[in-house]
Amino acid sequence: MDGNVAGSRSVPLVLVVEDEPAISTAVAHRMRAEGWQVEVAADGPTGVADAARLQPDLIVLDVMLPGMDGLEVCRRVQAERPVPVIMLTARDDETDMLVGLGVGADDYLTKPFSMRELVARTKALLRRVDRASQLASTTTALPPQQLGDVVIDRAQRRVSRDGVPVHLTPTEFDLLVTLAATPRTVLTREKLLADVWDWVDASGTRTVDSHVKALRRKLGADLIRTVHGVGYAFEPAGE
Repeated sequence: MDGNVAGSRSVPLVLVVEDEPAISTAVAHRMRAEGWQVEVAADGPTGVADAARLQPDLIVLDVMLPGMDGLEVCRRVQAERPVPVIMLTARDDETDMLVGLGVGADDYLTKPFSMRELVARTKALLRRVDRASQLASTTTALPPQQLGDVVIDRAQRRVSRDGVPVHLTPTEFDLLVTLAATPRTVLTREKLLADVWDWVDASGTRTVDSHVKALRRKLGADLIRTVHGVGYAFEPAGE
């Protein structure tokens, strides 16, 4: 299938990879009610194959799957083509969350979750994808931004530190760009949620914290300063 198919659809296609029929049926029904196309896969290998065949605009992915777990599914899917992923887990464990973010997930929901919250996060992710594609043509002329030993190329969505390329997920890149736009300025979690995730409430502050941890793991712990009870600030090294 052509790599531009996903971006050319008038109606988003969501792939739900979930082995519990009650959950996959409920999620598919609710998302179709929102006007989206929905396809369902019940195991890991089918999820990987369907992602390659259908090129969905977003994937809702369970962590515990037969045949291949959701983390490996996410890793393989992201290696082929970047796609927004919301992971579902039965365990409210921050280690699981960080591992999921590390293999390319954009967001995480713990079971049991509300369909309203899943739909809200799906809408926010789809809006971000649409916004990023619209901005792509306007950023091609922008020169890379250098802050200390970090270089951020917004046109090509690439990052390096001290000359070494650093692979970031789409959400990690957007978070870094937002923080780096105003160096040494503290941005609240609520503002980051609004600017990066396009959320209008503060229910996902833990998501911000987890993505910051993932950024620190990849870029170094010294670049992002925590202001307890407030938020985070980008601190360029060597300046």
